Amino acid sequence: MGDHREDVNSNLLITFSTGDLQLDKAIRQWLTWDKNPKTKEQIENLLRNGKNKELRDRLCHRLTFGTAGLRSAMGAGFCYINDLTVIQSTQGMYKYLEKSFPDFKQRGFVVGYDTRGQITSSCSSLRLAKLTAAVLLAKGVPVYLFSRYVPTPFVPYAVQQLRAVAGVMITASHNRKEDNGYKVYWENGAQITSPHDKEILKCIEECVEPWNDSWNENLVESSPLMRDPLKEICASYMEDLKKICYHRELNTKSSLKFVHTSFHGVGHDYVQLAFQAFGFQPPIPVPEQKDPDPDFSTVKCPNPEEGESVLELSLRLAEKEGARVVVATDPDADRLAVAELQKNGRWKVFTGNELAALFGWWMFTCWKKNCSKDADVKNVYMLATTVSSKILKAIAQKEGFRFEDTLPGFKSIGSRVKNLLDSGKEVLFAFEESIGFMCGTSVLDKDGVSAAVVIAEMAAYLDTKSQMLASQLTEIYKMYGYHISKTSYFLCYDPPTIKRIFERLRNFTSPNSYPAVCGTFSILDIRDVTTGYDSSQPNKKSVLPASKNSQMITFTFQNGCVATLRTSGTEPKIKYYAEMCAPPEQSDTVFLEEDLQNLIDALIENFLEPSKNGLIWRSV
Repeated sequence: MGDHREDVNSNLLITFSTGDLQLDKAIRQWLTWDKNPKTKEQIENLLRNGKNKELRDRLCHRLTFGTAGLRSAMGAGFCYINDLTVIQSTQGMYKYLEKSFPDFKQRGFVVGYDTRGQITSSCSSLRLAKLTAAVLLAKGVPVYLFSRYVPTPFVPYAVQQLRAVAGVMITASHNRKEDNGYKVYWENGAQITSPHDKEILKCIEECVEPWNDSWNENLVESSPLMRDPLKEICASYMEDLKKICYHRELNTKSSLKFVHTSFHGVGHDYVQLAFQAFGFQPPIPVPEQKDPDPDFSTVKCPNPEEGESVLELSLRLAEKEGARVVVATDPDADRLAVAELQKNGRWKVFTGNELAALFGWWMFTCWKKNCSKDADVKNVYMLATTVSSKILKAIAQKEGFRFEDTLPGFKSIGSRVKNLLDSGKEVLFAFEESIGFMCGTSVLDKDGVSAAVVIAEMAAYLDTKSQMLASQLTEIYKMYGYHISKTSYFLCYDPPTIKRIFERLRNFTSPNSYPAVCGTFSILDIRDVTTGYDSSQPNKKSVLPASKNSQMITFTFQNGCVATLRTSGTEPKIKYYAEMCAPPEQSDTVFLEEDLQNLIDALIENFLEPSKNGLIWRSV
C-alpha cells in the first residue's frame, strides 16, 4: 500500500511544471538524487503547495566557500547543508584531490565531526561525516574517520601527523543550532585558501549527480580502507601540547581553581586531558553544559564571545566553588573565552584582543627565558588578522621580534605560518579578535583546547606573584601603550542592502571618492581590500591581497584610531572593529575610551545608517 502511494506521488511529481525551466530541472534533479526521506519530503511538500519562490531560493543557488568553508542551515536544497550537498561536495573534493596528488590513494583523507544535529531533516554531523567517508572509500581512498566527536583542531593536526592529503571537519562552530558546515584543510594542515576553494567548487559543479556508492554509508563499517585515528591522534596531541608548558612543577602545586564550560559541544573530555598534560588538577565542569546537546538548551546562542550573558551558569558555579578563573570553549572547541573574578567581586570577561595581549606577552616571555644563547629574536614571529588589535605590533616593535597581519579568517594565518616555518622562522603565537588563538605551531589553526590550558598556566604563574590576569593586562598596556578596542555587529538579512552600504562609501561625495571625514573626525587613510585600494601606499594598491568576494574597508583617523567595516564570512552580519592605539606615555584611559566611543557613534550614524537601512542592532 505504502509503495503504491509512493508511485502515485512520484508520477504526480514527474508531470509537474512550475513554468520556470531552470527551477523544473533543479526540482527533478533533487527528487531523483536525494535518498534522505526527510529532505526529499520537504521539497515534495513545497512543490505540492506551489511554493515556487522558496523552491527557487533552495534549489537555484549553490553553497560557496566562505572564511570557514561551506556553512549554511541544515535542510533541503542545494544551498543548504544536507546529505546530498555533502556528497556532492565530497565528490568534487575527490576529483580535485585526484588531480592534485598522484599519491592520494596511498596517503588518504581525514574526517572529523562535532555533535550538531537536526531531527526534521535527519541531518547530523556524524551522518554527514559517514557520507563524506563513504564517497571516498567507494573510490578506493583510505579514510581516517574519528570514531567519536573531536575538537576542530584535531582535524588539521591529524592531516599533518598522518601525512594525509587533506581533511574535512563537519561543524558550524559557534553558529546557531540550525546550522552546519564543511570545513576543508589542505595537506599543510591549514584551511584551504584561493585558488583551491574555487577549483574545488568547479569540480563540485562537474559531478553533481551522486555516484553509485556515494550513499553507501555501510562502507564505514565494512571497508578495509577505514581507519580510526582517535587514540593515536589524541595521545600525540596531548604529548605535543607539553612543548608549550613551561611551569609544570608550579602547575602541580597550584591551589588556583578553574571552571570549564564546553557549551554543550565537544570540549569537555579534551580540556580535562589537556589540564592533566600540564600537571593541573582537572577544571570543574559546568554539569548542565558538559555533555553534547545539539539544541544548546541552556544558552540563547552557543557563542562564548557574547560574554557574560551566555557565561551565566559557569560564573555562578565558579562563585559557589571558589574558582577565580572560568574558561569557556565554543561547541567545536576551537575558540576560547575567559573570565576572571576581580577583587571588587565583579567578573571581568576578557575580549579577544585583551586575551591576545596576555598570550603575546606570555609566549614571548617564555620564549626569552627558554631560548638558546644564540637565538635571533628577528627570526621570531607573531601574526594577527588585520581587523584584530595591533597590540602585538607594539610589543614586537619594542622587543625586536617580527609582526605580520593577514586578511580576516584563520585560513590566511595558517597558510602564512606554514610558509614562515618552512623558511626556518619561529612562530610563537597568532590570533584573530573573535577569540581565536594559536599558541605554538602544533596546530596551524585556532585551538581552544591548547589556549585554555595556556591561560591556566599563565594565571597560576601570576598567582605566585600575587598578580591576576587583569592586573597583568594593565602592566602590558603601561609598557607597550594602551590599545582600547570595541567590536560589534549589525544583522542584515538583505544582501543588496549590504552592497549598497559599501558602494555608497566608495562613491561618497562623487563617483570613486571615499569620505574625507566621519562626523567631526578627519580620515587620514583608507584601505579597501574588496577593490585592492590603499591610499597610504605610494602606488595606491593594498599590500593585503584584494578579496573581491567580501566587503571590507578600513579607515585610519587623524586621532590614532583605526576602524574597519566588513561583512561576516559565515553569518548575515556587518561587523565593525575600532581600536585606539596610544603611545605608552598617553595613559588617560577615560579620555581614550570616550574618544573611541564618539568615533564609533559617528561611524554607525554616518556610514552604516542603521535606521535608514533597516539594520538590526546586536542584542546585548
